[in-house]
Amino acid sequence: MDKFESLRAFDRVVACGGFAAAAREMGLSRSAVNKLVMQLEGHLGVQLLQRTTRRVTPTEVGLAFCDRARAILAELEAAELAVSQLHEEPRGTLKINAPMSFGILHLGPAVADFMRRYPDLQVQLTLNDRAIDPIEEGFDMTLRIAKPPEYTTLIYEAIAPVDRLLCASPGYLETAGIPTHPRELPNYSCLHYGYLATGNQWKLVGPDGEHTIPIRGTLCSNNAQVLVEAAVAGLGIILTPDFIAAKHLQRGTLRPILPDYRPPKISLYVVYPPNRYLSAKIRLFADFLRDRFQRE
Repeated sequence: MDKFESLRAFDRVVACGGFAAAAREMGLSRSAVNKLVMQLEGHLGVQLLQRTTRRVTPTEVGLAFCDRARAILAELEAAELAVSQLHEEPRGTLKINAPMSFGILHLGPAVADFMRRYPDLQVQLTLNDRAIDPIEEGFDMTLRIAKPPEYTTLIYEAIAPVDRLLCASPGYLETAGIPTHPRELPNYSCLHYGYLATGNQWKLVGPDGEHTIPIRGTLCSNNAQVLVEAAVAGLGIILTPDFIAAKHLQRGTLRPILPDYRPPKISLYVVYPPNRYLSAKIRLFADFLRDRFQRE
């Protein structure tokens, strides 16, 4: 029995939620993946997966074993990549998840430059704005623009600060008027980001302290670019990272408002499991992003 291949098969079945999806990801047949897992169960003398006609879930023993298996696979991969670095040609696959707007505007070009520098390292980049657990969903690392949660088992490594600002179109401000204090914002249409940690409230800090403002508006979206385009169309005020609104601010199709009031500081972070801390490919990519975005 190939223990490492069996561990990989078991890990992918748990992550993908079934044999068929795991087989597609591994490039094997469903029966081959099932055989690998059954060999592992036979070797250990325990049942790792609960199989029904509709779903496959890890048993209690399987769930505990999965954490150890992933740690072993991560260490093996880190060792392989560390050896490959001796030849200055890192190899393998780096699976990354990142926010949609940031990924399109900035990360995509950065990944292209990174891959040109390291042509033997493959990258799988998935973009969505939903906060995910890289362990559960099979990513080596994720990128998040936020504040790290107070309690987490993941490692958050700061890459670069991200500024946010309030802005709206000149047309909207001409019609609705320009607010002079955050307490006036409930009287305006505020375009709302659906994954904001503070819910339907904006926190702003200014010369007179911190303000928590309940906001209302006609549009809520889980994508910041959608909100920026809506603001340009005159639908209301947005609170957005400046890198997303930059071209519209330069063109004058958006105008900053309440410049003395800003939300609490956030940053761009790479997020990864503790057992990936020494992974050569993660270290390489994190250092590359830090150098690039801090200069930008």
